[in-house]
Amino acid sequence: MANVSVAAEWQLLYNRYYRKPELYPLRWKNIDLSRNKVACAPFGGPIAVIRDDSKIVQLYSESALRKLRIFTSSGVLISDTVWKNPGGRLIGMSWTEDQTLICIVQDGTVYRYNIHAELIEPNVTLGKECFEQNVVECVFWGNGVVCLTEGGLLFCIPDFKVMRPCQLAETGAEDLPNCMAVIEPKYTVSGNVEVLVGIGDRILIVDEDGVQTVEGDVVQGLVQKMVVSWDGKFLAIFTHDGRILVTDINFKGVLLEYNCESALPPEQLAWCGLDSVLLYWDDTPLLMVGPRGDPVHYFYDEPLLLIPECDGVRILSNTSLEFLQRVPDSTVSIFKIGSTSPAALLYDALDHFDRRSAKADENLRLIQKSLPEAVEACIDAAGHEFDVSRQRTLLRAASYGQAFCSNFQRDRIQEMCKTLRVLNAVRDPEIGIPLSIKQYKLLTPSVLIARLVNAHRHLLALRISEYVGMNQEVVIMHWACSKITASLAIPDAALLEILLDKLKLCRGISYAAVAAHADKNGRRKLAAMLVEHEPRSSKQVPLLLSIGEEDTALMKATESGDTDLAYLVLFHIWQKKQPLEFFGMIQARPLPRDLFISYARCYKHEFLKDFFLSTGQLQEVAFLLWKESWELGKNPMASKGSPLHGPRIKLIDKAQNLFAETKEHTFESKAAEEHAKLLRIQHELEVSTKQAIFVDSSISDTIRTCIVLGNHRAAMKVKTEFKVSEKRWYWLKVFALATIRDWEALEKFSKEKRPPIGYRPFVEACVDADEKGEALKYIPKLADLRERAEAYARIGMAKEAADAASQAKDGNHRLFCVAPTGHCHWWLGSFPFFPSHLRQQWFDATTEASFNKRSLLASCSSDSGRWLVMSFIRLFFSPNSAVSFGGYCASAACFVLPYFLCFFYVLYLVLFHVDASDSIVSKEGSDSRLVPVLVLPRGEGD
Repeated sequence: MANVSVAAEWQLLYNRYYRKPELYPLRWKNIDLSRNKVACAPFGGPIAVIRDDSKIVQLYSESALRKLRIFTSSGVLISDTVWKNPGGRLIGMSWTEDQTLICIVQDGTVYRYNIHAELIEPNVTLGKECFEQNVVECVFWGNGVVCLTEGGLLFCIPDFKVMRPCQLAETGAEDLPNCMAVIEPKYTVSGNVEVLVGIGDRILIVDEDGVQTVEGDVVQGLVQKMVVSWDGKFLAIFTHDGRILVTDINFKGVLLEYNCESALPPEQLAWCGLDSVLLYWDDTPLLMVGPRGDPVHYFYDEPLLLIPECDGVRILSNTSLEFLQRVPDSTVSIFKIGSTSPAALLYDALDHFDRRSAKADENLRLIQKSLPEAVEACIDAAGHEFDVSRQRTLLRAASYGQAFCSNFQRDRIQEMCKTLRVLNAVRDPEIGIPLSIKQYKLLTPSVLIARLVNAHRHLLALRISEYVGMNQEVVIMHWACSKITASLAIPDAALLEILLDKLKLCRGISYAAVAAHADKNGRRKLAAMLVEHEPRSSKQVPLLLSIGEEDTALMKATESGDTDLAYLVLFHIWQKKQPLEFFGMIQARPLPRDLFISYARCYKHEFLKDFFLSTGQLQEVAFLLWKESWELGKNPMASKGSPLHGPRIKLIDKAQNLFAETKEHTFESKAAEEHAKLLRIQHELEVSTKQAIFVDSSISDTIRTCIVLGNHRAAMKVKTEFKVSEKRWYWLKVFALATIRDWEALEKFSKEKRPPIGYRPFVEACVDADEKGEALKYIPKLADLRERAEAYARIGMAKEAADAASQAKDGNHRLFCVAPTGHCHWWLGSFPFFPSHLRQQWFDATTEASFNKRSLLASCSSDSGRWLVMSFIRLFFSPNSAVSFGGYCASAACFVLPYFLCFFYVLYLVLFHVDASDSIVSKEGSDSRLVPVLVLPRGEGD
């Protein structure tokens, strides 16, 4: 009997069943849809109602002022406001995806309201053409609108979030269109809005780029009404001869054609899902046409408003809200009269089980193989039901069948129970959001919670977010902000306790955002108390600055250690406070003070000088002045008598005066004074010589440059002014004269008096200039015989060098000579593979003045000689010395050959060298073939 009562409410359209359950009896009073403009939001959203000013209506006990009223889908009033907007008659209104009410008036002005009937600023206009020509029709879609003017122009707002109106291409038709339909951008190939315009017996496709005419004979005659399906794939068309046609969006073929009784265009044409089309005329039944079969009529004695949804149509009347939808297949399989499907038998088995009948077991045995499908069908049917008792029965049937089904997903029933609990909660008449399960999945739980929050249903939104495992921060934040706005009479301290009691429920919530809202509502003290609970300095500090708590913000930024945050506070205070007040705030805080100094050193010298002066740091001001003088010197104009030298010297003088005021900076004061003096002299020299080569050079370079230029008087003046020492003076003048190769002046200078630096610099200057003849003038004057020997050796006079070295008789130096064959005695000792302690023995044996065969043999018999011979033997006779011909050659070239030469050189010395009577370096008559080449201190040969 239950199956019969359920299926009796259905209507059959060809082979598909439709049902029309009542969602709510509407709670509003004295609302007549025929007298009002009505806009209903999709997905069970709110209903906006305002008296239609294009109709003449009789006023009963209501005010003459029009009111915009917003209701829930159950007819519960949410908010209302008096309509006072200028711009002419209201042409159209609709809800956006985020439940913002869009109202377009005659002059093209767009007004926006939230769900609480509060006007959202700013208003937007469609343009000058709309203002001049007036809007006559609006076609809305999810998040946009197309408007038609009296002149036949089309204007579009593709996205209400951006609100940028644009004009579409002109159709070129003289008459206004009979009807329009919009293909949403997400369903077009170009991604732009396309408008289907019925003009005469043609259908035009209009977008921003151009106009196309639909070709073919699919549609013949005048088109009076068009509507695009929910998925953008089909188009329903009502023609002038009373035919209803359904084609695909590309007009490739007719899918449905039905001749209606009336040729008058219907007031409303809407899709019911994707399977049927509804047509509504006043004072006639509601007509539903399907692909095949006879249409279905629904009779009403009051005006209707059709609200298309993704899976059906909501039918709004003066007294009730109904939902016309195709009956789901799972529900048909269970409740269809005479159904013997597994799901129907499972549902019947539960009924027998409740009546303790053995028929329950028989039914289960019949569907044992199809039991999982039957359980799934019961669960799916429960999800599509609006009746709570029927939901419970179907879920009990599914649970009963699941007990005998081992391979069914166990949490499927639990998930459906969760979903139905949420849906039943929002379907409550007090909430008034009659979502179907398909709409709920398409809308998503997060969007549903956001809509509840916007409607100030915070408790329900909080419970749902907690139940489905979503973050509760958004709900609590919105509640706190709404509480602050609505609690103007509650003291700050009491309101703070209320807020903290709820805010602490969510970890990581932004107290700063709530505090910002409190400050926006004029409760600055409450904002300051709230921001103290914000744990994140990055959010806390900017808010403290916005509410005027600069000192606290600076303290928090300093404690955080974040330099970027500290700079943010510094720049904010810098712009708002007076300089002395700003200096006082940062002086006692090291981090802000140091950051300010670092920044100001690079970009704000003058401000930094004021800071140092206010804090008594005169030396720092002096350093800044000195630095500025150097920066001024880098200017390309600061040369060749430029007036920039005057300001530069003045800066250094100011720095010197500031340094002089502090006892700890005497050196800096003296240095600044001498620097200024040197710059003056250099500036005078540049003016006199007309050469920009003096400024910023050192004292030594200045003297050297003066001597090179022949200005000896100026050089002497610099020497006197800066008390240059005699030794330094001689060094500079000697090398300066050598640079200009003035050898006569150099010789004259050497004879003025005995040089305090000796004659060695004279020799070096001449040698560096490759003037050996000039160097010979000064070498004999060298008092140190070692220096004399080295000097002779440097100019290639070996004999004189040997004589000087022999006269030196210094035990700490050795004279190394060249043998007749051209080899050096010390060559072997300097060989890199020769051990250092043996090397010294070899030097001692081969550099004695009484060198002879005996000393050489003694050297060979010593450790060094034995090492040489053993190394020679190991290299030639070790089996690992060369593993191949190539390795042998490499060893001979790199390692063996030097030892081979040394070995035979030793034999040569023993057999053929002169005896002790013919010493290498001794008295007169020595072998002229043995010439000394170098005198080195002991150890330098190593």
